[in-house]
Amino acid sequence: MLEEERKYLADDGFTMPDLGAAGWVSAREPETLRATYYDTPERLLARHGVSLRYRKSDAVPKEWTVKLPSSRAGVRHEYSQPSRGSGVVPTQLLDLVTAYRRGRKLAPAAILRTVRTVYEVADADGRLLAEVADDEVSVYWGRDVALRFREIEVERAEGSRDLLDRIEELLLDAGARAGEFVPKHVRAMEAYAPLDEPVLAAPARKRTVYAGDVVAEAIRRDVTRIFKHDPFARLRETMPNGDTPVHQMRVGTRRLRSDLQTFQALLDPHWTAGLREELAWLAGALGGARDLEVLRERLHDTAAADPLVPADPRSVARIDAALAARQDVALRELDEALHSRRYVKLLDALVGAVEEPRLAPPAWERAEDVLPGIVQRPWRRLVEGGGGVVGAGELTPDLPDDDWHEVRKRAKRARYAADAVSAVVGPEARLLAKAIGRAQGVLGEHQDAAIAADAWLAAAAAEPRDHELAVTAGRLFERERAAVTQARADFPAVWAAVMEDKNIAWLK
Repeated sequence: MLEEERKYLADDGFTMPDLGAAGWVSAREPETLRATYYDTPERLLARHGVSLRYRKSDAVPKEWTVKLPSSRAGVRHEYSQPSRGSGVVPTQLLDLVTAYRRGRKLAPAAILRTVRTVYEVADADGRLLAEVADDEVSVYWGRDVALRFREIEVERAEGSRDLLDRIEELLLDAGARAGEFVPKHVRAMEAYAPLDEPVLAAPARKRTVYAGDVVAEAIRRDVTRIFKHDPFARLRETMPNGDTPVHQMRVGTRRLRSDLQTFQALLDPHWTAGLREELAWLAGALGGARDLEVLRERLHDTAAADPLVPADPRSVARIDAALAARQDVALRELDEALHSRRYVKLLDALVGAVEEPRLAPPAWERAEDVLPGIVQRPWRRLVEGGGGVVGAGELTPDLPDDDWHEVRKRAKRARYAADAVSAVVGPEARLLAKAIGRAQGVLGEHQDAAIAADAWLAAAAAEPRDHELAVTAGRLFERERAAVTQARADFPAVWAAVMEDKNIAWLK
């Protein structure tokens, strides 16, 4: 679940203000919480913004909790399971931190004793809006107290962010201090020894940007996407926008392979070849599961495309069941890959790629002098074709599906390249990346429809005596081929928009 909270520091003399302006307030009896945070010797979890905690108290059952970062400050993903005992981490929670610990052993890294008083803020109907926790924290080093601090923690329940703003105003007026969001365990660990720099953190901006800086940032973004979605791919969670973490991991993997190839002139070729090979293995493991996700979603969309002539629900269910069985196999294969030693070694290599990318001499030239010429190569391959592939402007309705697919792959590489250099080139590169993205969307619809059409025919061929299934599959096939035809009709206009001078003048 998502946990949204704000933290404030307070002195010993701080007195909790009257929170009545925020709602109906009731205070719970103070409780004492004893928490042990586990981490690797290098403090890799904390440096990734992750925590693994074992906590017990007199009022709450013992439990283990993992907290994972999100894209919003103060918002974290929280997963808890009952405890079987200190030191015995539940398997699923241990699995969630695989990418962050990467095979390193875990051990107690911080021990906290917190005396907590919780104030519940509710509305007139008794609906819990927020909890305000007044925590007096002691950090232990053996039997000795290494640090004491007082923290006010406001956690959102069913209230709005405006409510949190009102509570914040009351706390600040009473003398609490707002600041950077620092979790308790991080503050505790720093009482023992300063933490090293966050892993995969964006570097500070430089006055002079070299080509290698841009490549390194592209690698960092791609690797971060893989790491960020790893835990959620294991949980099989669907994201709020309907996307899936398997898809996002696959995007990160494919994009990194593409960036390594595009910017090969700036990198050690032997190093990139080995890394791309391992990324191809991971992309294959992700691809099987992702392709079936897409097919199942498309099956139901295509079946419902004409509400006046609905597809036979029994036949649709049979096709979906067959796809679901194949998806289960693909997901098991993905699980095997994500739990393999090979994957852990790849994760280590990816972190190494971010921390010390192996750059070649041209990487030390000024970015604006080098990068436009590098982007020209994937751009020309898209526009002019070559290697048995036609140029994007030469696509015609009578060409095979495979020709359209090859152009789609080249469009993706050109788009990634333009996007990677946009921070240096400026808005012109962003415009080109967006324009190619729209063309890529049409080509993607073409490819998805073509693959689905073949899948529906294969479903009918697998059950030759089921005539209702054959009729349904045929109707689905025709709808998909109609989508292919429509994509081919739509493409010339979106490609003409790509070729507008405002998008490509910087490449000339």
